[in-house]
Amino acid sequence: MGRGLVSCALALYAGLSSVTALTPEGMISANRYGDAIPNPTGDFALFTVSKYSFETHNSSSKWAKLDLKTGDISDWEGDESISEFLFIGPSPSSILYVNGTNAEEDGGVSLYFGDALAIGDAKLVASIPAPLSGLKAALTSSGDINFLLSGLAYPNGTAYNENFATKPASAGRIYTSIYPRLWDHWLTAQKYAVFGGTLKTATPGNGTYGTGSSFSFDGKLTNYVTGICNVTCAESPIDTEGDASDYDLAPDGSKLIFRSKDIDLPLSNYTSTPLYLVPFTGTSEDAVLLNPSGAPPYTDAEGYSTGPKFSPKGDKIAYFQQNGINYESDRRILYIANPDAKNAQITKLAGKWDRSPASLEWAEDGQTVFVQASDLGRDRIFSIPMTADNDFVPKNITDEGTPSGFHVIPDGLIVSDSKIWSSRDIYTISAAGEPLKTYFQSNKVDPELAGLGPEDVSEFYYATNSSEIKQQAWIVYPEGFDNTKKYPLAFLVHGGPQGSWASSWSLRWNLKTWADQGYVVVAPNPTASTGWGQNLTDAIAGKWGSYPYWDLVHAWKYVNETLDYVDTTRGIEAGASFGGYMTNWIAGQEMGQWFKSLVTHDGVTQTLGAYNSDELWFMNHDYLGPYNASGMVPGSPYYDWNPLLYSDQWSTPHFVVHNELDYRLPISEGILLFNMLQTKGIPSKFLSFPDEDHLTLKPENSLVWHTEIFKWINFYSGISNATSPF
Repeated sequence: MGRGLVSCALALYAGLSSVTALTPEGMISANRYGDAIPNPTGDFALFTVSKYSFETHNSSSKWAKLDLKTGDISDWEGDESISEFLFIGPSPSSILYVNGTNAEEDGGVSLYFGDALAIGDAKLVASIPAPLSGLKAALTSSGDINFLLSGLAYPNGTAYNENFATKPASAGRIYTSIYPRLWDHWLTAQKYAVFGGTLKTATPGNGTYGTGSSFSFDGKLTNYVTGICNVTCAESPIDTEGDASDYDLAPDGSKLIFRSKDIDLPLSNYTSTPLYLVPFTGTSEDAVLLNPSGAPPYTDAEGYSTGPKFSPKGDKIAYFQQNGINYESDRRILYIANPDAKNAQITKLAGKWDRSPASLEWAEDGQTVFVQASDLGRDRIFSIPMTADNDFVPKNITDEGTPSGFHVIPDGLIVSDSKIWSSRDIYTISAAGEPLKTYFQSNKVDPELAGLGPEDVSEFYYATNSSEIKQQAWIVYPEGFDNTKKYPLAFLVHGGPQGSWASSWSLRWNLKTWADQGYVVVAPNPTASTGWGQNLTDAIAGKWGSYPYWDLVHAWKYVNETLDYVDTTRGIEAGASFGGYMTNWIAGQEMGQWFKSLVTHDGVTQTLGAYNSDELWFMNHDYLGPYNASGMVPGSPYYDWNPLLYSDQWSTPHFVVHNELDYRLPISEGILLFNMLQTKGIPSKFLSFPDEDHLTLKPENSLVWHTEIFKWINFYSGISNATSPF
């Protein structure tokens, strides 16, 4: 691949100043950066840099090494076959990594052990005959390394490898309970499981750094999950939503913890995911519940458990749990448990804090937990001490941006985040939040992002009649913005609905890319948005076409009455998922006449078909109960907030996107919308990708997505000189 991804880009760091509009092709093909992962002593960090080429139609990737003492960034010798790694072993630069293939080329992976500062000398220590990932490892007292990996398993517990699977003569599937498909695939008998193995040291010692320089593997893997069954069978990581944060290994390698769907409840109807503790030398038969649903002392804690992590000494486990058992967006609360299921001694920290943390890291002394939570249009890091009582209100130690990852180092934390104007910033802060050093800012490196900065973005708060508090909206300005001129409005509605527009970089709905078509983008955070307290998030239940709609009306009116540089008479509106639902709802309301065109991506067209989805708890919660005969009559949210009730008011030109692999909102929703628009003679266009799900992620598809949508809205807003939007 050459040095172009890192070294050549960094050479531009000091002199990059030209300002250019962010085009869809530039945004998609700009460098994409992984999280900076530091070594234990905080001397250096490693991160990935990848890039897509529209010339070769291929992606390439490279590893980069950041010197945390000097700030120098250079190419790292590790190649793109290294899919993941962790620091462990005799020295602070000792590394264990997963190679994406193995020597047998049978669809499996391999493990290598070596020194990150001489990675070319790394030695093969294990060949795994299955495509496992999610590496966790710990140095034991004997000097061995216990490791965890995860992947699909057969019902008998053995690791699944598609290359070895027998293809049945018939493609028929039979299901005896709901939840036959999820997100973008049909469920099969194979479920995810956590596997454990041991790398035996060639030089046994006392387990301290300095013992053991080579390792061997006997090929034995233990499945800790498969076989735990009742109504359902346990699975970890949880299909689609889960990852390696679903499980953790104790620092001494003696035990592990994982989360799974509740085996006593139907999968599609409830969100409960309790935690299981297992001795590393045990099996699934030895798994014991750490936090049984509804158990004392916190009997209301029945919902999602997420992010379990052992403390540095292994004497505590931190995790989050929600109360609501059929609500994926309930407030997450931080709990601390003793890693002994028989005497877990679970304690709640900052239990009344009105934020919902989503990821955590332990301080080195085990006396503080750092958590990340959505807060006022950003994702911020907060510190919570072990002494925090129920009334404790954490203070944020970061401000702007949205971290994609953060890690504890001796001086504090290293943070990798993004902002509306930057795809990656890497910096360090003290444990108290004092800035230490900024190492990298992609908008000062990547030519495609040249000139982007915080001056491109502002925000406002506006009054609305659905909440006692004012609500926030982002403004993103086009390249060369002049407040004495007028720009058409791009009014964007976020999905979820329990989500938010945040100060973060997106490869799907990149606010700056929309703005640089020549719009002033306004992205409101109405009722259901996260980061302004749980009451605002919860208020959407049963009110899909009510509270959020009126919040959006008031946001538009604020823009129309206050921002002289915005031309609302030439405005367009667009949204995806719930934002797509809201676009369809807006189309039949007065607000639909305020825009020149509308864009719906994978949205709901008829709420009476809500049970076409995969996870039924979502509708059961947001529509105040399961769908039945009462859903077809006025007074039920299924009926009252159905966009089709107002289809006789549709008249605004409408672009429809719906993908074939979207099982969250099946493609019939998009086809129904398009067919009705066409039947009514409303200018409309339909775009569908057979190889995409609820999202559109593949670079070539993404370029078509942007090109076609922008051609459509730019015609109707008058930005383009085209004679037709088709």
